[in-house]
Amino acid sequence: MKYLLLAACIGSLFAESPSYTLKGQIQGFGNGWVYLYHQQREKDPQDSVMAKNGQFQFRGVAESPEFCLLAIKNKSGKKEFRTGFFLEARAMLLTAKKDSMQNAVIKGSPTQDEYIQYQESQKALEMLSGKLDALYNAAEAKKDEHQLDSIKKAYTELSERQQQAIKEYTIAHPASYVAAYEIYANFSYNPDAVILKDIYGRLDTSVQKGFFGKKIKETLDAAELTAIGNPAPDFTLNDVDGRPVSLSSLKGQYVLVDFWASWCGPCRAENPAVVKAYSQFHGKGFTIMGVSLDDKKDKWIEAIKKDQLNWAQVSDLKGWQNSAANLYGIKGIPMNFLLDKDGKILAKGLRGEDLEKKLAEVIQ
Repeated sequence: MKYLLLAACIGSLFAESPSYTLKGQIQGFGNGWVYLYHQQREKDPQDSVMAKNGQFQFRGVAESPEFCLLAIKNKSGKKEFRTGFFLEARAMLLTAKKDSMQNAVIKGSPTQDEYIQYQESQKALEMLSGKLDALYNAAEAKKDEHQLDSIKKAYTELSERQQQAIKEYTIAHPASYVAAYEIYANFSYNPDAVILKDIYGRLDTSVQKGFFGKKIKETLDAAELTAIGNPAPDFTLNDVDGRPVSLSSLKGQYVLVDFWASWCGPCRAENPAVVKAYSQFHGKGFTIMGVSLDDKKDKWIEAIKKDQLNWAQVSDLKGWQNSAANLYGIKGIPMNFLLDKDGKILAKGLRGEDLEKKLAEVIQ
C-alpha cells in the first residue's frame, strides 16, 4: 500500500519514507549473523547484520505492515527461521533466547500486538489441533483405518471452526492486516471460491490492495478458474526424458492431475494410495499426470522409481514457481484434480480412500 496518494497535499511529497528500526537482543547468541527475511519483497528479500554480544539492529523502509521471519544459524551452520512477526514503520525491540527463538517478544508494533492477541484468542483451537496431531500419529503407527477416518473428520470440523473464527474477526476488523494474513494462511489450500470471495469482499479496499490482499485475490482467481465443473486449464510440461506432454493430450480418459514433489513427506505418504487407485482403475480408462514441484531432476527421478509412479510425470524443475502449479493456484501439496473424459473438473483434493471411492462412483 502506498502512503503517498494523489489526494495527499503537496507537503506530503516532502515527507520522510516510512522507516523502521528493529533492535534486538538474543541471550546466549554471542557474535554471529542475524537474518531478516522479508516475504513481501520480490527482489533482495534477505537482510543480514552481525550481532555483537547478542545485540543487533536492522533499519529499512516498510510502506505497510509486513510479516517477516528472523533467523540465526544453528550449530551445523544452517540458517533456521525461528520466529515470525509483523514489522512496520516504527521503532521496534525484539528480545529472545538463542534456544527458544519461537518465544521471542516483540514490542513497538501495534500490528504485532494485534496478531498476538488474535493468536491468544485461538489457543483452544490450537491445543485441539495439537491433540489431533498426536492422535493421528498414534493411529497411523497402528494402521488403525477406522480411527484415522474419525480423526480426519475431526480435522475437517476443526478447520471449519478456524475459518469461521477468521471470518468473524474480519467482519469485526475489516481494515486489519492481521485478518488478511490469517485469511491467506488458512484459506489458500484447496479453497472454496464462493466462501473465499465472500470473506475477501469484507476486507477494506486499502487492505485488499496490500500484499496479503493481493495474494488472496490471486488465490481466489485460481479457485474460480479451477472450480468443479469448469474445463481444466491446459498446460504443457516436459517429462523425465525432456519430451513435452500436454494435459489436453489425455482427453478421452479420466485424468488425475496430481501435484507432488520428492521432498514432500505427505506426498510420499500419499503415493501408495494413488498407486493403488491407478492399478485398480487404469484398465477402465483412468490415468494420471504427475506434476512435480521438484527443482532437482535426480531426486525427482529417484522418487518416481522408488514409489513406482508408473504414469506420465512432468515438471519444469522450478520448485514452487512451477508454471502449472501457479496456473492452478497451488499453495500446498499434495493436491490433485480429477477430470472427466472431456477434461472438466469432477473433484479436487482427494486424499487416501476418497480417490478410490470417487473413481468407483464415476467409472462404471
